[in-house]
Amino acid sequence: MLKKLLIANRGEIACRVIQTAKALGYRTVAVYSEADANALHVEQADEAVCIGPAQVSASYLNAEAILDAAKKTGADCIHPGYGFLSENAGFAKAIKQAGLTFVGPPENAIELMGSKRRSKIAMQEAGVPVVPGFEGNNASDEELIVAAKDIGVPLMLKASAGGGGRGMRLIEDQNQLADGIKRARSEAKQAFGDDEMIIEKAVIEPRHVEIQVFADRHGNAVYLGERDCSVQRRHQKVVEEAPSPFVTPELRQAMGEAAVKAALACGYEGAGTVEFLVDKDRNFYFLEMNTRLQVEHPVTELITGQDLVAWQLMVAEGQTLPLAQEDIQLNGHAIEVRLYAEDPATDFTPQTGTLHEFTAATGEGLRFDTGVRSGDVVSSHYDPMLAKVIAWGQNRDEARRRLIRALEDTTVFGVTTNRYFLSRIIADETFGAGEATTAFLRQSFKDDPSLAPQALSIRELALSACALSLGTSGENGWSNAPATVMPMSLEAQDETVELLVRRSGQKLFVSHEDAQYELQLQSHQSGLLCIIDNGVRHRCQYQQNGDSLYLQAFGRSWSIIDRTHQPATGAQGAGCGRIQAAMDGAIIDVLVAEGETVTQGQTLIVLEAMKMEHPIKADRDGVVSGLHTHTGDQVKRSQLLIELAPEDA
Repeated sequence: MLKKLLIANRGEIACRVIQTAKALGYRTVAVYSEADANALHVEQADEAVCIGPAQVSASYLNAEAILDAAKKTGADCIHPGYGFLSENAGFAKAIKQAGLTFVGPPENAIELMGSKRRSKIAMQEAGVPVVPGFEGNNASDEELIVAAKDIGVPLMLKASAGGGGRGMRLIEDQNQLADGIKRARSEAKQAFGDDEMIIEKAVIEPRHVEIQVFADRHGNAVYLGERDCSVQRRHQKVVEEAPSPFVTPELRQAMGEAAVKAALACGYEGAGTVEFLVDKDRNFYFLEMNTRLQVEHPVTELITGQDLVAWQLMVAEGQTLPLAQEDIQLNGHAIEVRLYAEDPATDFTPQTGTLHEFTAATGEGLRFDTGVRSGDVVSSHYDPMLAKVIAWGQNRDEARRRLIRALEDTTVFGVTTNRYFLSRIIADETFGAGEATTAFLRQSFKDDPSLAPQALSIRELALSACALSLGTSGENGWSNAPATVMPMSLEAQDETVELLVRRSGQKLFVSHEDAQYELQLQSHQSGLLCIIDNGVRHRCQYQQNGDSLYLQAFGRSWSIIDRTHQPATGAQGAGCGRIQAAMDGAIIDVLVAEGETVTQGQTLIVLEAMKMEHPIKADRDGVVSGLHTHTGDQVKRSQLLIELAPEDA
């Protein structure tokens, strides 16, 4: 009988595992970096051990420190979560050698399936359909280029190690190959420490469908339905749902049986996910097997009624699977989205900062998996995912409605998120019809207004002025205030807007250029104000932090800076030619030199942060007049990197 579980991870998944472990009577141990000393998973665990500084290489990837933490606390088993060391065969082996139980598959299965090259060969031998391609052992750039010419474009370059979309490039022109290989290798090396590449023929506009499998050490293996993960950006999943709206019962059985065959072929134990690409004719091809619990496992839990972490712990203890294949039933529909601290208007740049308020929506059929709470800081050291928002319904439309409402009612003040973008995806007609492929976002949201900076309407400006005006009034509003007129300067999206605001009793009249707006204050208390707008009563959440004001209303959220009482500054916005770092990170490539002429949108610098490469592009045509960074530099958010002068200067 296992008694004490150490979770070798952080954030949302650590909290998720702790929840089930405690329910089953386990004592729990958290590990944390110095940056995570006050993190939620540390607070929730029975015991916690600091394993190093903020850098993941010195903490969450430090197997020796994690094993030492297990020894100090008397933990007899270790759950790896996902990411970090979860698919590291050496870590699993070290746990076993230390006399502890690894809550995961045998190291041989991890090692085999951790290599896209070797796993693909193994699946071919097991009779599982695979995508045609090239799996040369440690192929050189030249060998890859020769193989790519034989395969033909379009094709996919893929890092043999790891996943999550890192080290992947779609090549649609042979001229892109050399640079594509260079970039893919660099990203793979940064993320996985291994830059081996394989090539696959690109399956055009496929569905990405994965099968949840489970196996025990007694030779039993089952599949628990499928998940559709076709909605992706940069090969990373954005929306996951179960069951797939595209999969028929016959296809589900065929894919499920193939996935079980894949698991048995590698002597698997525990939770695993076999991922497939499915073409428009419902032909399916093995993509990879993830030898861990997936980020999207909650949708499977909601439609099967099973706790997959509990299953993992049962298998780790040597028990048989709790259900046979014929006992597994699917009920209803579940959809999950990943709520990130990122800005869709700036090419989804990760955001850092303090969560001044973070409140999850509640309601029937909702689940909210998170590892952060109000007051936490989103840093550049780790993935910027704030939460997984999941909705279950008796049918797909009910799940969609619930999820849209959950996104609209979740409050995040302090950092920009993709919340509005996610709700637009779920409400989209193509998604609603169940027709989204891996090309969906690229095709349907290329010029979508949710991906552009959102200018504030006169109504939103009026509400902002209303909230700011309350700062000097009593809790009951303006009932005793005389009619006054005052100017206001509000900064939003690097633009300053001048308003004239007149207050009369409970009414507020706002003028901006030729537009005017009227609001009536109904009530106001504790960050919540109620207004009447055009005869309709609305509630608005807001929070003021110094000169910064955060608001949420009308299905949107926004922030402004009150510049009314500040002196004018020389701040410059987009298009000024002063290119700054959008986040903390490391410069891994500088692609231009001083005096070089560049065009708007051209990539100037490649910055690595949060395990991903982020291109920094020119915001205007011009000439590089100042280069303030070099390859290898560590930079801070807002640090000046490049200055551009007009071409005719």
